[in-house]
Amino acid sequence: MRFTSSFFGSALWFGALLLGSGIAHSATLQTARLDSVWVQPERSAAAQVMPRNESRLAAEVSGRIDRWSSDVGANVKRGDVLVQIDQADYQLSLDRARAQQQAAQARLELARTQLKRAQDLVNQGFFSQEALRQRETEVALYQAELTSATSQLRSAQRQLDKTTLRAPFAGTVLQRQAQVGETVAVGGLLYVLAETGPVEIQASVAPADVAGLRRASRVEFVPQLGGLPQAVKLARITATLQASSRSQTARFTPTGTVDWPAGSTGTVRWQDPTPHIPATLVVRRGGSLGVFIQEGTVARFVPLPDAQEGRAAPTQLKPDTRIVIQGQATLADGQTLPTQP
Repeated sequence: MRFTSSFFGSALWFGALLLGSGIAHSATLQTARLDSVWVQPERSAAAQVMPRNESRLAAEVSGRIDRWSSDVGANVKRGDVLVQIDQADYQLSLDRARAQQQAAQARLELARTQLKRAQDLVNQGFFSQEALRQRETEVALYQAELTSATSQLRSAQRQLDKTTLRAPFAGTVLQRQAQVGETVAVGGLLYVLAETGPVEIQASVAPADVAGLRRASRVEFVPQLGGLPQAVKLARITATLQASSRSQTARFTPTGTVDWPAGSTGTVRWQDPTPHIPATLVVRRGGSLGVFIQEGTVARFVPLPDAQEGRAAPTQLKPDTRIVIQGQATLADGQTLPTQP
């Protein structure tokens, strides 16, 4: 983009400029429409391919490890057995719970039979209402006992099931901590598993670039190990800053089929659609960074609140604003611009 235009419509070459200090300076002033010099800078951020899930699989029950089935680097399917913990004690607990449930069922059936007999005797006048209510109470108590025994049976079955650690999704084994013969406690780490298939790209983005990233019409991921750039879609950006880098974490999803392995790196890049004033046109006056514009026959300094040293600065100025693109270093706010003799 060429930074050329003319002051008052054509290039004016000026001689000495009288500044506020009264010192004469020899300089050339040149202005241009803002929309002829602004840029839409390309931004980039280092990125890494991340699995949708990376799970640390821990023991849900304590016991001795009888066997493990998959080592580091192995691919597993959902439901594959990873670790088997000794089941003997849990099987005994299940057997006891099943016996208690069967006993409760038998007592309830006997109580129901006695209740029916009592109802028949009441109808014949050989049994009191009070005795009948006692039989009804017994049935209710045995029913509650059966419900409790059934719950204990289900709990014992769940504990037995937990002795078998299965893969929650199809993935790749990143770590294996399980060792045959080792006794593990509840919560002890056994495997780290990364999900295969769909991936996400994670990047750390400077807060100043977040707004432009949200508005970008296209975002690309460029793999570090080669390959064509692939369009990705912004999925989410964290609202909080990372304490170490003072940046925000952004996640992206590929728009097509990719074969990037989890853990591979690259660069996310996008073009900020917000008009920016080139850094070479930005000057400092009174502690603020900004630009000089032509306002009638005088130069006006316009601060740019989001400007940073050495970077193109976003602007909300109108596209037809006349901006000083040459000679701005010696201008002062409100200075009358000399006319061509």
